[in-house]
Amino acid sequence: MPTRKNPRFGTMQFWPRRRAKKQTALVRAWADIKEPVALGFAGYKAGMMHLIVTDNRAKTLTKGQDIQIPVTVIECPPMKVMAIRYYKTTSYGIKAVHDKLAENLDKDILKKVTKPKKKQDSKDIDFDNIHLIVYTQPKLTGIGKKIPDIFELAIGGSKDEKAKYAEEMLGKEITVKDIFKEGQQVDLHGVTTGKGFCGVVKRFGVSIKQHKSEKGKRTASPAGAWNRENQTMWRNPNAGKEGYYLRTHYNHQIIKISDNPEEVKSKAGIKRFGVVKNSYILVKGSVPGPRKRIIRFNHSIRPSKKVPTQAPEINYTHLEGL
Repeated sequence: MPTRKNPRFGTMQFWPRRRAKKQTALVRAWADIKEPVALGFAGYKAGMMHLIVTDNRAKTLTKGQDIQIPVTVIECPPMKVMAIRYYKTTSYGIKAVHDKLAENLDKDILKKVTKPKKKQDSKDIDFDNIHLIVYTQPKLTGIGKKIPDIFELAIGGSKDEKAKYAEEMLGKEITVKDIFKEGQQVDLHGVTTGKGFCGVVKRFGVSIKQHKSEKGKRTASPAGAWNRENQTMWRNPNAGKEGYYLRTHYNHQIIKISDNPEEVKSKAGIKRFGVVKNSYILVKGSVPGPRKRIIRFNHSIRPSKKVPTQAPEINYTHLEGL
């Protein structure tokens, strides 16, 4: 009989399949923005719905016609700047050399951060870069959470502009309208839904064997180059924990930014989320993670030229699916 050949099962685009350390996604790369402004924001995923909009893309068969697009609702309560972090480039890489903490911290943030007893002096600090340490205010939402999420935000502009902007914003609130505008492209960072322990069929898409096969139908074939030297190599699909991965989605378009939560308020509230009480954004497409999970969105690193710079005109909003 001829030799049966199959391609390998599953994808190796994301490997190893390591679970995220925390729900607040870690961002390692930032867009090059010339303006002195924070390069990101964060909100809490509420749910999805669909809109009827006028297609404003340049090269489509439906240009000028009404089309249906899916959007994700992300509630964005104001964030506060907790501290300024100074970085210095050394022979061992970029190192944090000093943190300047704000004086007017909320009592909720003190559950995660210990405020120093002595006042910190930030004069005459030799630094090369500055980041903002910000925290969210989930107490303003209805998700049942009080302890804030803390993360860093890069700043655009030159070195002097970064320092001036950071000093002005220390201890103050930042809103989503201060950073983003409608029609802009953003990169989304989130942690996917955890699904627990799964077999190889669900985890890698391995084909189920016929009913006469021995030693299990929902198993990967033990024969192959990955089973040499008396060990199973990491390339062999095995059962394990599925989901709760850190993922990044590029070039999502912001369809709408609004301060009126009544526009996305259904009769019974959003399913498994509640009522939107703060500013919100509508992002085209789906977002990783379950409802109520924090989603970080930053300025796009490599924006697509195919996406229009203006947001499409919304003709109808469908709320029944929320």
